[in-house]
Amino acid sequence: MNMMIELNECDFSGNVFSASVLEYVNKHNLWGIWVPKLYGGLECSFKEGLNKLQELAKTDGSLGWTVTLCSGANFFIGNLKPNIASEIFKPNETTILGGSGGVFGEAHKVEGGYQIDGTWHYATGANYLTHFTLNAKIFENGIQVLNEEGQPLVLSFILPKSKVEVIENWDTIGLKASVTHSFKVVNALVSEDFSFLYNVSYHNQAIFKIPFTVFADLTLWVNYIGMVQHFLAESQYKQEHATYLELKNSVTRAEDKLYELADSIEQQISVGENISQSFIDEVHATGSESVKELSGNIVALFPFLGVKAVRESNGLHQIFNDFFTATQHHIFTR
Repeated sequence: MNMMIELNECDFSGNVFSASVLEYVNKHNLWGIWVPKLYGGLECSFKEGLNKLQELAKTDGSLGWTVTLCSGANFFIGNLKPNIASEIFKPNETTILGGSGGVFGEAHKVEGGYQIDGTWHYATGANYLTHFTLNAKIFENGIQVLNEEGQPLVLSFILPKSKVEVIENWDTIGLKASVTHSFKVVNALVSEDFSFLYNVSYHNQAIFKIPFTVFADLTLWVNYIGMVQHFLAESQYKQEHATYLELKNSVTRAEDKLYELADSIEQQISVGENISQSFIDEVHATGSESVKELSGNIVALFPFLGVKAVRESNGLHQIFNDFFTATQHHIFTR
C-alpha cells in the first residue's frame, strides 16, 4: 500500500490534515481497519492491520498516529452490544471514534443512564471525530461506587460530538495534524447502553479476543517503527556509517520481533488459547525496550545530519519531532 502514489509531501504541511488526506483515509476505509464488515469496516487480521498502520506512519507521523488511535477507538465496537454497534456504525456513513484513556470525570447515575461531567485530555483526532470516548468514575445517589476489589468503579462511554466541547490546546513540537486536543463535557445525559467495559466483548471476530493492552502496545510500537523507517529514508546519510547502520539494524530487529509476536498472538487465538499474563508482560517489556533503543539510536545519528535536519522546512525535522512527541505516550513511558 503506497500512499505516496496518491498523496505528496505538501498534503502534510499544515496543522490539520488537508481535504485530500481525509479523502484518502475515507476512500480506503482506514478508520475501519478493525471494524467488522457487517458494520462497514475492513475487518483486517491483526497482522494486516499492523502493516497498514506501519505504512501510514512511514508516509507521515501524524497520519499513522491519528489513524492508529482513531481506528483503535473504533476497535471498541467489539465491546458494544450488536444493536448499539449498529446504531453507531452504519455501512454508508463514516464513523470516527476517539478520546481519552484517562479517568478525568464523573458519571452520576440517573434515570435511564448517566449524567457526565468533566474535562479529558489528549483526544487524538479531536477535530475529525464523529464520537468521543471517555472514562469516568461512577456515582450513585452522590456516593462513589466501588468495584469488587473495593476500587472506584470506572466505566467507558461513547458520546456524539454534539455533546462535547473541544478545547484546542494541542501545541506540541510534533504530530501537529493529529490535533490531540482536550475536550469538555457538561451535564451530558447518556443512556446506559452507550457505556462499555474494555474486557467484555459481544462479537466473535478473532481481533476482539486480543487483550486491549496487547493491542495497544503493538499498534503504537508499529508506528514508531514506521516513523524510524521514514527517518532513515529521508536522512540520505552514508549508509556504511556505523551509527546509521545501528539505527537501521535496530529498526529491522524491532520489525521482525513485532511481527513474530503478532504471529504468536494470531496462532494462540486460532486454537482457542487465552493470552496469558506472562505473554502480555513480555509484549510490553519487549516493545518498551525496543522503543528505548530506537530513540537512543535516532539521537545518536542526528548530529551527523547537518543543518538541514534542524530546518523547519525539512522533512527530517518533522519526522524527528513527530517521533519524540509520539514516544511521550504513557504506554511506553511508565
